[in-house]
Amino acid sequence: QVQLVESGGGLVQLGGSLRLSCVASGFIFSVYVMSWYRQVPGKERELVATITNTGGTTIYADSVKGRFTIARDDAKNTLYLQMNSLKPEDTAVYYCKALRTESYWGQGTQVTVSS
Repeated sequence: QVQLVESGGGLVQLGGSLRLSCVASGFIFSVYVMSWYRQVPGKERELVATITNTGGTTIYADSVKGRFTIARDDAKNTLYLQMNSLKPEDTAVYYCKALRTESYWGQGTQVTVSS
């Protein structure tokens, strides 16, 4: 059974940091391109960051460049998102996604940044 389980969300003050984790099971994690998305109510889900299956390439949304870092540990089947210098506009539910010929999504973790 395929599962992606996010954790690490919570309430943080402006300028604070959080590290999100996404633990994968039920598929060969290392061959999948992995991404973090986020969504706020009433808006479309937006891509935050992507890391290739080799880990050699990372891509970030302009809004998070220089503040967020995506990483993966294939030995632990885990995807990470280090979020620094958080802003209120980063408040959203954050989802991880695995993509190859098919895609899988996690259930999401809430991040709230207070001003």
